[in-house]
Amino acid sequence: MILSKLFARKPSAAQRLYEAIVAGARQEKFYADMDVPDTLDGRFDMIVLHMFLVLDRLRGEGGEMGQQLTDTFFKDLDRTLREMGIGDLSVAKKIRPMAEAFAGRVKAYATASEKGSLVEALQRNVYGGEAKPKAIELVQWVQNAKVKLSSTPTKSILDGELVLL
Repeated sequence: MILSKLFARKPSAAQRLYEAIVAGARQEKFYADMDVPDTLDGRFDMIVLHMFLVLDRLRGEGGEMGQQLTDTFFKDLDRTLREMGIGDLSVAKKIRPMAEAFAGRVKAYATASEKGSLVEALQRNVYGGEAKPKAIELVQWVQNAKVKLSSTPTKSILDGELVLL
């Protein structure tokens, strides 16, 4: 026990930031109060939404953190699929559509944020195309999170500290 603490590696800033993102995405309020489906897809979508917020905030000033954070996300997806019993040969086949979904959602959220049509993007991606009244609450949460992130010093985020989610 003592030896494991002595030789334990300190998680990287990207790992700490990713863990904060996942913790934020797992908050009960999204699933209980905002009608986000409490499914694998719903949880994936919430992690992607949180990743979008952080990546968008770091755009232009985050250096390598954006790539490190994305790499950490995909390593976690790979690990999770293996834990679910997906075989080595099938993991890559499963990861590819997830990577495409991630890239598509990040692009859609960026475009929708600029055009003011985030509710449609969230209804399409998070709510599976259903027009959910609670999507407005999720949009408000996203807008508040963007404001909070914009006032968070970049150094704090790069150090793996995230108080938003």
